Amino acid sequence: MLKQQRDLMLDTRGRDAMRKAGQANAALMDHIRPHIKAGVATIEIDNLVQQWTKENGHRPATLGYQGYPKNCCISINEVICHGIPDERVLVDGDIVNVDITTVVDGWHGDQSETFLIGEVTEDKRRVTQAAFDCMHLAIEAITPGCNVATIGQAIVPEAEERGFSVVREYVGHGLGRQFHLDPTIPHFPNRQSRIDRLMPGMCFTIEPMINVGSRYTRLDKNDGWTVRTKDGQASAQFEHSVLMTEDGPEILTQTVDGPKKGHQF
Repeated sequence: MLKQQRDLMLDTRGRDAMRKAGQANAALMDHIRPHIKAGVATIEIDNLVQQWTKENGHRPATLGYQGYPKNCCISINEVICHGIPDERVLVDGDIVNVDITTVVDGWHGDQSETFLIGEVTEDKRRVTQAAFDCMHLAIEAITPGCNVATIGQAIVPEAEERGFSVVREYVGHGLGRQFHLDPTIPHFPNRQSRIDRLMPGMCFTIEPMINVGSRYTRLDKNDGWTVRTKDGQASAQFEHSVLMTEDGPEILTQTVDGPKKGHQF
């Protein structure tokens, strides 16, 4: 085993710290959940994230990260990821991904959900369902010591069978005392993901971004963060932090009130 891999494998204390961070992050998601609805501006959601995080003695990982200006990412409709909260008000028919990362005693919990606002189009509902199902299929597929490509091998055929595409430029990542660690977790199989392995003690995110249309992306040059689908069609994403144990994957960021495996949107 490579030393780099050994360095990413947490001991009992580190695993428990990551469980605590994941549980706190999930509690935050449940806290903001009732407020993600039509008539609410995305900056109001960001303010709730900031307030809850501060009151609980934690820190939002995104604020100031490489210059990012807000406490979470909120991505609406054709925005794939890294949408910046602002005065835009959610309206009936939107789908919106809220991505939160909380630093708890120096350890990171990271997750996202896509929410349906009122009555959405069938394409938006179906792509949201596909992103959720693909995430859980990937979690179910991985086993101790498997290669990272197992994740993409579960996601790509499922998404394509439903007529959707998988974003390649933006991926999951290792997680721990740092926001982004090795290994990189692409949601499609590639050469490196066939080499890298998920050993017991490793923490990482699985966060497939699924597009209604083509997989290609476009970065907003004005803010340097917002990523949209190149064709302007909708995109959906779900994310969990996962710990690989000796017995298999453990979801660290499961909410009490949010969707669980098998949920139908």
